[in-house]
Amino acid sequence: MSTSLDQLKNSGTVVVSDSGDFASIGKYKPQDATTNPSLILVASKKPEYAKLIDVAVAYAKEKGASDIEQQVDDALDRLLVEFGKEILNIVPGKVSTEVDARFSFDTKASVDKALHIIELYKEQGVPKERVLIKLASTWEGIKAAEILQRDHGINCNLTLMFSLVQAIAAAEAGAFLISPFVGRILDWFKAATKKDYTKEEDPGVSSVKSIYNYYKKFGYNTIVMGASFRNVGEITELAGCDYLTIAPSLLEELSNSQEAVPKKLEPSTASSLDIEKKTYINDEAEFRFDFNEDQMAVEKLREGISKFAADAITLKDIIKEKIQA
Repeated sequence: MSTSLDQLKNSGTVVVSDSGDFASIGKYKPQDATTNPSLILVASKKPEYAKLIDVAVAYAKEKGASDIEQQVDDALDRLLVEFGKEILNIVPGKVSTEVDARFSFDTKASVDKALHIIELYKEQGVPKERVLIKLASTWEGIKAAEILQRDHGINCNLTLMFSLVQAIAAAEAGAFLISPFVGRILDWFKAATKKDYTKEEDPGVSSVKSIYNYYKKFGYNTIVMGASFRNVGEITELAGCDYLTIAPSLLEELSNSQEAVPKKLEPSTASSLDIEKKTYINDEAEFRFDFNEDQMAVEKLREGISKFAADAITLKDIIKEKIQA
């Protein structure tokens, strides 16, 4: 029998590597790869990636901003692109590169930073078609994605997604892809209810299923990419989902298993479901109210933005030391 990983791929799910580590990305032959500041921070501390930081620091020094903080920002942007470029030498598809979480509540700053990142990729010979700009699923992030998609033809990945409210707004904005976070939803419910969940009743899995069914029911083309998994059961319960981005340790577990992975999600099944259609496209107030009613989503979005921002600051501190050395 084929491995569970092969069965997952054969279910119609595109497998994406959730890592900044090139060796692990190449091992499992994913179509795409997705990164975030936390993953790049971990990878950047490994000796084999020091050369990428050196390239980024040299770039910032050559650019010669008078302000040290601007030099650090220049180096960080270039570092993100250096990681992305190396990843694209391994995967045949796209890489996601994240806009600084500091801009999660600033549409214009998010758009400007995204355009700058795409320009840096272009300078390195990487076309925008191979890059997804990653933005937090705040109202401002969703509006930034709308502008980037509509006005600039830049594909976006709306991340830190914890609710159907965010997913509906993202689809209406024309986002190329969304990343609903399965494991972080499970984390919240386990802490709140003090109970364990089977894979069949996992609230993170249920959230992605509801988003998938909504999109297929109403004909949205936005790709649903389940993310942030805690165990293999969460992954196999979503077999058939458009994309799944999976950490190397879980890819390894799937590749060493031959347990059956039946397809769980089908567009044809979704089309027959009785689902209420909602819209938020021009109604920020209703979006904020409905989102605010979901305590889990509010708390996990805040926590996720803060964590990504903190890891970006740590990464900047590493860069700053090298610039000043």
